[in-house]
Order: sequence, then structure tokens, then C-alpha cells
Amino acid sequence: MNHPFFLLSLFWIGTAQSAPLPMVERVDAQPLLLLNQRLGEALASLGAPLSTETSNALAALKQEQDDAKITQTMQHLLDPLCVASVEIGSDNALKAAIGSSVEVAEQGWKTFLVKVINHAGAQSHLSVESPNARPIPQGPQEEIAQRWLLLTSHDGRPLDANLSGLALEYRIVQISSTVVGKNTAILEFSTGAGQTARIDLAVRTVPATEIKFSVSDADHSPCMGAFVIRDASDRVYPAQSKRLAPDFFFQTQIYRETGESIRLPQGTYTVICSHGPESIPETKSLTVGTDPMTFHYQVQRWIDTARLGYWSGDHHIHAAGCLHYENPTQGVRPDDMLRHIMGEDVKVGCCLTWGPCFDFQKQFFTGKPDDVSRYPYLLRYDIEVSGFGSHNSGHLNLLKLREQIPPGGESKQHWPTLGLNTLRWAKQQGAVTGPAHSAAGLTRFVGRTEGIDGPHRLPNFDIPAFDGIGANEFIMQVTHEVPGPTGKLERAVDFISTMDTQREGELNIWYHVMNCGIPIVASGETDFPCITGERVGLGRVYVKLGERLDYDQWVEALRRGESYVSDGAAHLPEFKRQEDGSFTLKAAARLKDEPEVEVELIVNGYPIEVRKLKADGTLRELNFATPKLTTSSWVAARIFPNAHTNPIPVLLHDKPIRASKASARWCLASLEQCWKEKQRTYASAEMPQAEADYAHARKIYQTILDESAP
Repeated sequence: MNHPFFLLSLFWIGTAQSAPLPMVERVDAQPLLLLNQRLGEALASLGAPLSTETSNALAALKQEQDDAKITQTMQHLLDPLCVASVEIGSDNALKAAIGSSVEVAEQGWKTFLVKVINHAGAQSHLSVESPNARPIPQGPQEEIAQRWLLLTSHDGRPLDANLSGLALEYRIVQISSTVVGKNTAILEFSTGAGQTARIDLAVRTVPATEIKFSVSDADHSPCMGAFVIRDASDRVYPAQSKRLAPDFFFQTQIYRETGESIRLPQGTYTVICSHGPESIPETKSLTVGTDPMTFHYQVQRWIDTARLGYWSGDHHIHAAGCLHYENPTQGVRPDDMLRHIMGEDVKVGCCLTWGPCFDFQKQFFTGKPDDVSRYPYLLRYDIEVSGFGSHNSGHLNLLKLREQIPPGGESKQHWPTLGLNTLRWAKQQGAVTGPAHSAAGLTRFVGRTEGIDGPHRLPNFDIPAFDGIGANEFIMQVTHEVPGPTGKLERAVDFISTMDTQREGELNIWYHVMNCGIPIVASGETDFPCITGERVGLGRVYVKLGERLDYDQWVEALRRGESYVSDGAAHLPEFKRQEDGSFTLKAAARLKDEPEVEVELIVNGYPIEVRKLKADGTLRELNFATPKLTTSSWVAARIFPNAHTNPIPVLLHDKPIRASKASARWCLASLEQCWKEKQRTYASAEMPQAEADYAHARKIYQTILDESAP
């Protein structure tokens, strides 16, 4: 029989057979042919089919009666496609041999075979790994140059995950490279029996094609776009495991603006383009040849809140810790973070230094927006108390600090363990403050408010465990006023964070506190990349300023509640009370799976009127009737769970809001549970202050309870 060794598909060009691989004399033809059929199907599913000639020659073997001839012919056809052979001895010892050399395009994947000669009849998993293919984010700087390889085994259907036990079979590996030129990769094989074998594989990498970007906003002004690039096999480019900042290895997207570029191997790609949730994502096809080219993207918007005078912000993002790596660098730098807020169209990014890499990241604090900021995108460094100090009683976001570290040290070891003491220090310098990831600790329940029966979604009267790092000590903090920069008393805590944890937990404590007449506003955060590394700005606050953005004015308007919170998919600007007592607002939503949403008017935590809104992205004005109020109340609007306005207080007869005895009882019971859980976290030197602060809160809530309506 003539064997078409040279008639291989273009996919296989670039392999050159070295020394012949070990041969198997005879295998039962029926299982061997079945395995070969599955192998061909798997290669086709990966977009790497065998050449027509090779497929036809293999198919012809079904007519052959001689098992030995079938076995040998199959090896002559498939061995040239192998980068290695692995021989499993009867004692499970492994021996590996080098097959074809490898040529790949930079960043491009190519599929190869591994020949398995299985004297032991092993049915375990064949592992193929390489020290050159470990993800870059782990390990010190000096190892990065050796981590240029991408390597994956295909063990999915129609193949079985484990070896068949047959004396001969072929497995699939896929190889890519990020470094142009000739390199040697170490391939390590193991079967889980304590035996390993290795080869040194020559890999030649040829340059990929440069793709430049041209990116503009809907008004043709330059902007930063977000791009998810996938090939026909759904692989992401550039390869995530090999990314270093400014591209993050834990994200599928990259961010590019006009003049910037990437390199891609020849092929056809789909590119999902976006510019934050106010844009309409667009999927484009990109065909890459040998010549450099430019990829054009112009943003299409369904809403532009800045033109409405509302400036988006994410008050809680990080440049170190969680998904960010600590080796080879201590997190990432300001210019890296700026790209992300620009690419997601977050106008204000509050980058909070916290425990991980604190002593490196603290250098970026200046007490003003960082110099890398590019108007209207402002990046400012501040602090999240997390991983030190009072973090056990609930993490704290401290915005607009003038000094980032309290007196007594230069790092994170000497901070107060009582959150309210941290707030006292922050407030003296004019900070705007609030708890982080509020529902953490508020979603497991230990009891129910005495005398309250029946199911309630919001507000509900279950007593949380207060055993987390969210708005826990908040239940005590909101009752306090502390000296501000001039010595005048002001609220110790300004806002509650929303949009990044369970909505019911966030809103429930907020509603109860407001029902007690304590004027706390809501802000929106992501806690990127801890709660999520998908992207910044998944939780946002939209602050009304007018035509010009200024950071200090933005934070002060946030403090006053001149804003609404949103995930970016729904918007509630211009919420107002009219002279006749009715309420109006503008509303828009664009949701993928919902044709319409409900816009609810909320009074003291309960919806009293609902309007249906088409979720087609159109901004519409909604009118709500005058609510029938008998006591001072707060009124807000929401699209659950996507957006919520800040409350408008309606004071009757000059009386403070005392909307609910049940809420006051809930706050009292929650305060006791918080003290029970958190008192152990306070340093002995601060315990007298903690006891006094909780006693103050008890007195305040009891007074409110006595004054509240039934």
C-alpha cells in the first residue's frame, strides 16, 4: 500500500519527522479502528481535521483483513503528526521519545498527536505538562522568560478522558507560543502511577500579524474599547495565562485605544466590542492574513448619562490582592487601572489600597486624583480597611482622605480595631465613608425580631448573624456623630455600599436604618477584582454634577445622595417630588432577557405603586401619584435588582422620620447580635470605647423605638 506521508493538510505544515518512533507490531483491529474514528472526530471538532488523503487512507483500512498490516499502516500515517511517543512498560515505567519538531505562529495554536504504546494495559489519565507552560502570574520575575509555552491536552468527547488500555492509541495535545524564535520546551508525561518521562521538544515560533486598533466613541471622540477576541475553537486571544499588565490574566477582554495593537496568527476571529454597560455590544468578524491591518470600532450607545449630568463611578476597586498577583509584581500600577475604568466608561475610579501589597501600593496615594487621569476619567487612590485594623468588624471604604495612614506608624499594623475609631480619624480630615460589600455577614440568620410574624422580602425582620465583613458594625456606627475637620459634629458614616452583594441583605439593613430616621445614602461598588474580576463598574453610583466633573465635588454630591445606584443596565435619573406631592423620574433599562421591567415607588421600604417600563433602552418619564402619608416618611424608586434611587425625605408637621417600631426593634436586636459577634475582635485597649459606643447606640435606638409609629 502507498502511504501518503507527504499529503498532509495545511494545518500540519511545519512539522518535520525526527528519528522514527517505536513501533507496535499488532493490535486487534476492531478497537483500534474505533479509537481512530473517534480521534478523527475529535480533531475535526477542534478545527484541525486530518487531510483528505490521510482520512481516506485510514478509512480504507476498514477493508483490510490483516490486523498486523492495519496496525503498522495506521502508525505510518499518524506517527508523522506526533510530537512524541510515550511507552508504558509492563511495570508501568514510562519512556518518552521525540517525534516531530514543532512550528507555530506567535500566539497561535496548533494541534498535534502523542503516540501511546501501552504494554501495561493502563487505563489511567495521561498527563502532559511543561514547566515552560505554567501561568506567568505565579513565580518570581526571573522565571517569566521561561514561561513562553501554552500547552493543553484534549481529553473531551468523543475521546475518553483516560487511556483505553489498548496497546496502541493516539492522544491530542495543542501547543502555542508567545515568544518568536527557536526555543526548547520540556514536556513531562505521567500516568498517575508515580512514574514520569520527559523530552526536550524543539519549537520554532514565527511572528504573528500586527493588528492595530482605531476606536472612537459614539460622538467620534477617542476612547478605550473592551475587546474579547476568540478563534473558531473559542480560544481567547491573547492567551490569558500568559498575560501581564495592562492585560489581566483573569479576564477574557483586553482594553485598547487608537494606535495600540496586538499580534494575532493568521485565521478568522470573532471580536466582541464594548465600552461599558451604556454601550451596545457589537460582534465583528476579523480575518487575519500576513499583512498588518487596522481593526475599527465605533461605540454605539443606548444611553449617555454624562450628557444627562450624571457621572458614573465605582468607589471600590483594587490594584492588588485577590485575583491580582503578588509575584512577579506587587499588584499593578495606576496606568493599568486607568485603562480599565476608561474601557468600561467609569468616569471616577476609587482605587483602594488594602492589606495585600500595602507597602508597595501606598506610594500611589497623593490626596488627589492621580496624574495618570485623563479627563473625564479620574483615578484616585484611597483606603479600604481590610486585612488590618478594624476589618474584622466590617471593612470600611475611606474616600477623599488627606492622610492615608493614622499616626503611630507607616504601614497597616497599628490601625484601630474598633471601626468607629477608624471613622473618627477619617472624619477629622473630611473623608466620606461607608462599609464595603454590605451583605457579607447579613445573609445567615440567627433569629427573628420579637413580635413580627409573616414573610417579608423587604424589609424583612430576620436577625442576621453579623458574622462577616460587610455592614456589620455599621448598625452601631450610624447612630454616632463625630467631629469633622472644623470640629463640627457630622455623621460617622455617610453611605452604605450596594450592587456587589446580595441585594436583599444590602437593602434590608438600609431600609431599617432609614425607617429610624437615620439619613444614610447608597453608593455603588464592584470590589474588583475580589467579589468579581470580570470587570470594573459592575456596580456603580451615578452622581449628578452638571456639565463638568470634579472629584471633590463628585464625592460631596455622593455624600448628599444626589445620585442613584445601578449595575449600568437600568437608570433612574431625575427623581423628584413635585409641588403637589407627586413624584416623577426618568427611567431606562436595557436587559438582554427581559422585555420590560417594573419601576416601583417605595415608601418606608414597601412598594406602593408600580409602573411597567419597556426594557428597550429608551429614556422615559414616569409619574407616580401623591402617596398618602400620615407621618414623616422617606420615598425612593427602584428597578429590582438593577437600580435604586436615593431617598427623598418627606417631613410632616416638622417631625423626624419614625416610620416603624418594628424596624427600631430590628435595629436594637441586630445591635445586640453584632456586639455578641464582634466584641471579641476589639483590642483590650479599645474595649472601654467599644462598650461606650454600643451603649450609645442602644440608647439612640431605644429613643427612636419610643418615638416610632406602630
